[in-house]
Amino acid sequence: MDAGFTAEQDEIRRTLRELLRKRCGPGELRAAVDSPAGHDPALWTALAERLGLPGLALPEAYGGVGCSATELVLACEETGRALAPSPLLATAVLAGPLILALGTGAQRAELLPRIASGSLTAALAVPGTSLATALALTGENGGDWAGGGRAGGVQARRAGDGWRLYGQADQVLDGHSAGLLVVAAHAGGFARSRTLLFLVPGDADGLMRVRQTALDATRPQARIQLRDVKAELLGGDEETGVLAPLATVGDTAAAVLAGEAVGAADQALARTVEYVRQREQFGRAIGSFQAVQHRLADVYVQVQAARSAAYYAAWATANGERVAGLALAQALEALRSAAAEAIQLHGGIGFTWEHEAHLYFKRASGDELLFGPMHRLRAHAADAAQLFEVKEVTV
Repeated sequence: MDAGFTAEQDEIRRTLRELLRKRCGPGELRAAVDSPAGHDPALWTALAERLGLPGLALPEAYGGVGCSATELVLACEETGRALAPSPLLATAVLAGPLILALGTGAQRAELLPRIASGSLTAALAVPGTSLATALALTGENGGDWAGGGRAGGVQARRAGDGWRLYGQADQVLDGHSAGLLVVAAHAGGFARSRTLLFLVPGDADGLMRVRQTALDATRPQARIQLRDVKAELLGGDEETGVLAPLATVGDTAAAVLAGEAVGAADQALARTVEYVRQREQFGRAIGSFQAVQHRLADVYVQVQAARSAAYYAAWATANGERVAGLALAQALEALRSAAAEAIQLHGGIGFTWEHEAHLYFKRASGDELLFGPMHRLRAHAADAAQLFEVKEVTV
């Protein structure tokens, strides 16, 4: 493993940080999350046109940049630093790679260039609260999470030469504004029970989408209701397994989320350090008190350890290793600690709705609810590595 970054990787980070500093300050952030889309379309266009961010990890044959997951993680460290609300995670990290992995030649040729250009946003719709399960982050992703039996989830049935979907999916990231939905549905009934993925246009008849009130407003979520909606099978072959590709996408998503969390934690820590240097109590800056210094030093160590884990996860994911779940758990823990200390050390102002500190704490809590919790991320990694396997010993 080469721990150094290339000139191209450094340039991606520098350019993105400058752009977000100009276009995604505190005022712009609040205006974006309060808008109907939940993000700034002009900023999304700039990210796509200037940096090619939606297609960063897509092949050049489909209009992408052709980079690896490493560059995507480094870019998302910067978007996490600014808490930039955008369809990047839903489009480029979750939906796009699934279309690339499972789509037919025609589906890839039609959809991926539009995703790479930023003109088409997409979202992965998973029933209930099963996103972490579907992505195999907290356990194996087999089972009936897509809607087992006759009730719950999303059901798929044959209708002539096509498919029809019926059911509901909650907590769909950017699902209210996405131009395309990749919907996980249960098909085959009891005899041939299986999970399949389907493509549903955002304007399909019978599709109802409602933006939900989310704990983390910078990560918009929607409830998707499908009432006999016409859908296209992703890949065209219902015998193609989707669980392994979902797990692969989940590993990349964990690395990206770890990078985001590290960027957010680093920024929360930096703003707290700046504040304690200015805030005075008993005639001196509170940052000069040893107790405050110790608390921030502990957070600094956590953030640096999480950064190392996230960078290793980025490299490992690009090389086919699956360790990103551990990096995500460590990064979320660092972000929660950094955000909690930010609230505490900002005093009374840190508890107000108007202050930014609560946004970082909500990002940590919201991501843990969506993709964790941390102890299950670690437990699944331990099970996969067989750390606690009991072996029979013959005496």
